[in-house]
Amino acid sequence: MRIGLPSAESLRGGSFKALALTSLLSVFMFQLLRTVGLRAFSMASETYTSGTHSAAFVSCPNDTVAKDLARGIVERKLAACVNIVPGIKSIYEWQGKIEEDDEVLLMIKTRSSKVPALAEYVRSNHPYEVAEVISLPIDQGNPPYLKWIGEVVPES
Repeated sequence: MRIGLPSAESLRGGSFKALALTSLLSVFMFQLLRTVGLRAFSMASETYTSGTHSAAFVSCPNDTVAKDLARGIVERKLAACVNIVPGIKSIYEWQGKIEEDDEVLLMIKTRSSKVPALAEYVRSNHPYEVAEVISLPIDQGNPPYLKWIGEVVPES
């Protein structure tokens, strides 16, 4: 009894070509399949507790204030990342009148436990009399990204 691959002589033309093509493709596909598999395993094996992190929002009167606040927030490890979104239009009631202003929005990704310190930093450094600081808990997201936020922003 012989175990193993059949010899080239015993294979007929089409079978040999199919085996050669399959072998060649498997060599080229190995790295791609390995990368996809590792990435899928990584995402499936990471766990995240809903609400551990938050997205906070702060409106600013201009780009200069937005950049200064964003840099201070990240430098103080109050957030892992701050996106500056230009060109928002805010319509709101203030002191009994309807106001309309061009503003800049900060989208801040942080730990939920850091939101009180973040709000205090903004209140202390923002030019508005009443600065907007609101946050929403992050329910779900890309596990490696959420892990990164946790690595950059220490626990309170």
